[in-house]
Amino acid sequence: MPKKYNPNEVEAGRYDQWLDEKVFEPNGDASVEAYSVVIPPPNVTGKLHLGHAWDVTLQDMIVRQKRMQGYDTLWLPGMDHAGIATQAKVEEKLRKEENLSRYDLGREKFIDKTWEWKEEYAQTIRNQWAKMGISVDYNRERFTLDEGLSEAVRKVFVTLYEKGLIYRGEYIINWDPVFQTALSDIEVVYKDDKGAFYHLEYPLADGSGSLRLATTRPETLLGDTAVAVHPDDERYQDYIGKTVILPIVGREIPVISDDYVDRDFGTGVVKITPAHDPNDFAVGNRHNLERINVMNDDGTMNENAGKYQGMTRDECRQAIVEDLKAEGSLVDIEEIVHSVGHSERSDAVVEPRLSTQWFVKMAPLAKQALDNQKTENRVDFYPPRFEQTFVSWMENVHDWVISRQLWWGHQIPAWYHKESGEVYVGMEAPEDEENWVQDPDVLDTWFSSALWPFSTMGWPDEEASDYKRYFPTDTLVTGYDIIFFWVSRMIFQSLEFTGERPFKNVLIHGLIRDSQGRKMSKSLGNGVDPMDVVDQYGADALRWFLATGSTPGQDIRYYPEKLEAAWNFINKIWNASRYALMNLDGMTYDEIDLSGVTSIVDQWILTRLNETIAKVTDRFDAFEFGEAGRALYHFIWNDFCDWYIEMSKEVLQGDDEDAKHTTRSVLSYVLEQMLALLHPIMPFVTEEIWQHIPHQGTSIVTAKYPEVDESQIHQEAARHMEALISFIRSIRTARNENNVAPSKPIAIHVKANSQEILTMLEENKEYINRFANPSELKMALDTEIPDQAMTLFFSDGEIYLPLAGFIDIDEEIQRLESELAKWASEVERVDKKLANHGFVNNAPADLVEKERQKGQDYQQKYQATKERLADLKATN
Repeated sequence: MPKKYNPNEVEAGRYDQWLDEKVFEPNGDASVEAYSVVIPPPNVTGKLHLGHAWDVTLQDMIVRQKRMQGYDTLWLPGMDHAGIATQAKVEEKLRKEENLSRYDLGREKFIDKTWEWKEEYAQTIRNQWAKMGISVDYNRERFTLDEGLSEAVRKVFVTLYEKGLIYRGEYIINWDPVFQTALSDIEVVYKDDKGAFYHLEYPLADGSGSLRLATTRPETLLGDTAVAVHPDDERYQDYIGKTVILPIVGREIPVISDDYVDRDFGTGVVKITPAHDPNDFAVGNRHNLERINVMNDDGTMNENAGKYQGMTRDECRQAIVEDLKAEGSLVDIEEIVHSVGHSERSDAVVEPRLSTQWFVKMAPLAKQALDNQKTENRVDFYPPRFEQTFVSWMENVHDWVISRQLWWGHQIPAWYHKESGEVYVGMEAPEDEENWVQDPDVLDTWFSSALWPFSTMGWPDEEASDYKRYFPTDTLVTGYDIIFFWVSRMIFQSLEFTGERPFKNVLIHGLIRDSQGRKMSKSLGNGVDPMDVVDQYGADALRWFLATGSTPGQDIRYYPEKLEAAWNFINKIWNASRYALMNLDGMTYDEIDLSGVTSIVDQWILTRLNETIAKVTDRFDAFEFGEAGRALYHFIWNDFCDWYIEMSKEVLQGDDEDAKHTTRSVLSYVLEQMLALLHPIMPFVTEEIWQHIPHQGTSIVTAKYPEVDESQIHQEAARHMEALISFIRSIRTARNENNVAPSKPIAIHVKANSQEILTMLEENKEYINRFANPSELKMALDTEIPDQAMTLFFSDGEIYLPLAGFIDIDEEIQRLESELAKWASEVERVDKKLANHGFVNNAPADLVEKERQKGQDYQQKYQATKERLADLKATN
């Protein structure tokens, strides 16, 4: 191995090697349990961002661990056609490069162009996946517009239509005037915009007065067909049934009464525009009002707008306000800030607009999904709080508008007879196709991606091998921002068409924000290209940062210094591995033998290894990767690198060949197990090192994942070793604080708390001599305290360092008083924790016991410090 860790050299070519070796493909062993994951398909519109990198890293960690644990794993990749976004990109490219619109090309040629775009950008995404090291099976890659998925989409549409759950009707929908397509409710983002209440007078036709009302959109009054008051509002009882003159237009419209009106808001009078407001649409239906659409698809005013025809919405508003002023109908303008819907895609102000669209009737599907959460077939959310997000949305869901006025997508499988207007919905076109015209609209992109977990497995062919073997899938990993868009829809569509939940678990992660906590965006210029990070620090460093940077459901902040720290950690592992290789003396895998006489250090590291295996495996199962990472970091950096490797030198540099062979065996074994634990998070560097050390098999990708071996757990040795480490660390700290060089020998007097600890220290003098460098070493159960000595406390005793000339007694008293306050604070903290019945009754028993042991340890140190202070003060 080279002297310095270079991620570019380590990662170069490794992914292609894995693909050549087919290690990512399912093992096909029907006798073992299957574990499947489908990738949330990224939009085939460009580069992946840090959020995608985080998402695939978490999935890869899960799949790599399950693969090593012996599961028959399938991680299925794919991409989404992203109807609105992709069509917009292609149209923009056409305009810039060829000065053409899609209409110049026609539907068929435009779609051909879009497929070309798809192929180009799909390869870009694959290249990025490769750089991240994700272990998907490309043989099963799917695309939401491929033939198999298209058949599934048609099947679902036709079936829902035949059940009466898909219908076509004229309703108020959210309209994007830039992309000129319908939007579902959850594709509308609300923002606070500056606006105004325009207070208007509508004169009564009989000349008896007028009604005052306020509107934020005076341009829509051109489509007013009534004004409404509450039926119980005493102020307006005499007005109900009369007519008013519509300002500017001069049309007579009725005064109606309806419970929709809030009589306590404003004047209690509202204008009713059924073609441009969802609430007004409902009122209009109840009162059989005319619907007058005054706008074109692009948001400009149409022929029903009279002299304002051709103006934009804003231009029309300004012109109408001036005209209202001129005719005396405008009473006041009140500036406000109000919540306005914007298109998630184009950021244009959404226009509520009367339109004929296709809808999914959501009530029965939502009920089915909610009822399922009360069964064993439920979907488990991690963290659990996000289940309520899902439930709340399903309880309040509206019918889903699924038609989009686009060309790129699944064209709706509905045809209209050219003469009779009859509607035909079917899997294929009618036999006399020349007499029918297919609906030009396509389906909402989310309609096809809602089928992703089962359509990718071969459904509607229920005998498809992958469908039978790998569906339902096991875990979905996704961000909390698309629980509504995608997670909810997958659940109700899967229950409706397969009778099964689409996945057992949903792991929800947050968003990646910049170091100031801001969402990354083009407008702020704070976005980070994950490929740039990989080029600088390596994929493993990025993956470590993403895997361990937050807890489930929480956002993560991006700090470049954390990537530096991740690189340093990997470099530490690299150097420790090089040390091991240089000292294994050519050992092969078959020569590893743990049956010999092991030292306290060997027994301790094997115990700590098994504790780490248990902790990491448990935290992986709970999707708490940050906790798993912390356990790994502590074990690797502190236990293995800082202590075991250093202490192993005492044996490896000695003359006892049997002891050396045992230590080499332990060193090799622990390193191999450590790399296997790390592999799901850091696949590249672990594979590189694993190939150099003694191992079994061809790739760490398919190596056996570590399991706890009870025979390797030596609790007494581990406890003794922790005492020895505490002993050495106390002396090192004292040297450092008093500027006493490690190379300068010092006298060390030790008072052990028990014969057991005294014996352990006596048996491990070689380590004390090596790491504490005593000029003299006196150890006993009781010892005379030297004059002018520094007092230290380790976990099982006291240490006195006669450092005359190095310390000031008054300063030592001051230091001990500070120590006394610290131990008193720790005792108080533990006492409070143990007095908390909620903690004692609900926390794991081993955690409660650890707190009790800590309390006893702190109490002993407090008492010993108090006594030593009294002695020093008495002699000073």
